[in-house]
Amino acid sequence: MELTNPLYKNMGAHVVDTIFTIDKGRIKVLLIKRNNEPYRGSWALVSGAMYNNELIETAALRELKEKTNISDIELTFIGVDDDTDRSPLLRMFAFIHIGLVDFQNIKFLKETEKTMDADWFDINDIPELAYDHNKILDYAIEKLKTMINSSNILKRIYPNGFTIPEIHKVYESTLGVEIDRRNFRKKLLTQKIILDTNETITFEGKKPAKKYIFNDELPDKKLF
Repeated sequence: MELTNPLYKNMGAHVVDTIFTIDKGRIKVLLIKRNNEPYRGSWALVSGAMYNNELIETAALRELKEKTNISDIELTFIGVDDDTDRSPLLRMFAFIHIGLVDFQNIKFLKETEKTMDADWFDINDIPELAYDHNKILDYAIEKLKTMINSSNILKRIYPNGFTIPEIHKVYESTLGVEIDRRNFRKKLLTQKIILDTNETITFEGKKPAKKYIFNDELPDKKLF
């Protein structure tokens, strides 16, 4: 490695956190509105530059804390964006993560030193984002489809239980397919993927329905 070679210079790294939740059966992603240049005033995924003395996951958790005040969540590394023109300042690699949180119990700051707003956006109604974050988000959603097709991943979002109509809507909206409700219910129950809590909750203002939880004793498995 020749350190004097100019092709080694002017490179850096971003960490990009795609934080998803489920609200009334709809998948949403957390976006921030940037308060710094470049792209001041634009919506973006939670992201920022790595320090040269930290690990990738450490940077991803730090940026999430700094820009939203969210901490103590599990992030999953899903890939790298190595396009050469991602940033107008210098070449920046992007190390991409997915996080899944419970909509009811998560709280975040609307404003920080580097952000002027933050909010949840339905994945089917995303504005034009800073950098190449629309492309990164599309990539993360495809990864989420694979992840959400296993029962264990949804435990992070539904720690306190769910109704079958709610979880049915999640799978249809995320996978982009129609799933027969009767067959869906039968599969979850006969394979003991979910367990009846003997409690009821309401979903979308309809009459109370049975509340279920995922079976912790069942090994993680693909549902479809």
